[in-house]
Amino acid sequence: MELVEIGHELEQMNKRMTEFRGSLDFDVKRERIKELELEMSDPAFWDDQENAQKLIDENNSLKRYVEGFESLEEKLESIEVSYELVKEENDQELFADLESDITALRKEMNDFELQMLLSEPYDQNNAILELHPGAGGTESQDWASILLRMYQRWADKKDFTIEMLDYLPGDEAGVKSVTLWIKGHNAYGNLKAEKGVHRLVRISPFDSSGRRHTSFASCEVMPEMDDNVDIEIKNEDIKVDTYRASGAGGQHVNTTDSAVRMTHLPTNTIVTCQSERSQIQNRERAMKMLRSKLYQQELERQQQEIDKMRGEQREIGWGSQIRSYVFHPYTMVKDHRTNVEVGNAQGVVDGNLDPFIDAYLRSRID
Repeated sequence: MELVEIGHELEQMNKRMTEFRGSLDFDVKRERIKELELEMSDPAFWDDQENAQKLIDENNSLKRYVEGFESLEEKLESIEVSYELVKEENDQELFADLESDITALRKEMNDFELQMLLSEPYDQNNAILELHPGAGGTESQDWASILLRMYQRWADKKDFTIEMLDYLPGDEAGVKSVTLWIKGHNAYGNLKAEKGVHRLVRISPFDSSGRRHTSFASCEVMPEMDDNVDIEIKNEDIKVDTYRASGAGGQHVNTTDSAVRMTHLPTNTIVTCQSERSQIQNRERAMKMLRSKLYQQELERQQQEIDKMRGEQREIGWGSQIRSYVFHPYTMVKDHRTNVEVGNAQGVVDGNLDPFIDAYLRSRID
């Protein structure tokens, strides 16, 4: 990199910082932090523990943005000082350090920009993720289990907490359905990029003739909702069935009928939960899942109405896959919404999803 190029990049970085400041209303956020910290210093703050935790979460979220921005400002100012020194002294060692600092700051600014994109309602929430294999029996059930491992590995890399809420093993291999509760800041905001049909092309390990097979599995993602969300669920609209829980691999989690299947009769929406040993706890968790699912359906209904007004046509079905994973005759993963392609298909199913999530979030900017 030439010195003149570095000067040009510093100009661009300053421009981006100005855009960050304008987009995020930092002065408003700083005032809100002061208000929250004043409330948190009140001796009666913990009288309502649920509300107290919400205020703490809001404060932490605001601080994450403000402190992140201030850190970028400090680093940019330091780099500008180094840039002036290099111009005056023409020191090659200083020049190498300057190049390294520019590269590091560029990445930090890109990461910060990505976090800014996660500002829609409930982006910061935990996520509930469901996987369902398509037609094809063992082959598609095995594909669903590969996706399960992929999301578990991705969540591990993000230091998110994963809890398996429901698991129905496949007949010979894989899974018939699985529900994960993925807990962490911006879990839903990131994972909403994964909602849709995922397509696999490979030589099937279950085909003795070694033929190539195409398999499908659907991924559904919802934000975890609290009891305050405005979704009315009447008792008479719910049917609850109980059954014996079994864990991944078929091991019994409990010897009693503690697992719960909850059906919302007006919409025929079904949720199941077997993660807790108590039927009462599983009912409470299932109700939260149902609330989240109904809320997601309402969002999708509203979006469909908007699309109709805009004249947009959205194809629904197995032909509308969001991403293809090809392992034969070559290896490639392609996202059909953003056209992002990655040649290392194994790396993707090992949890390296960030290029696809990043591109999807950026594509949503008007």
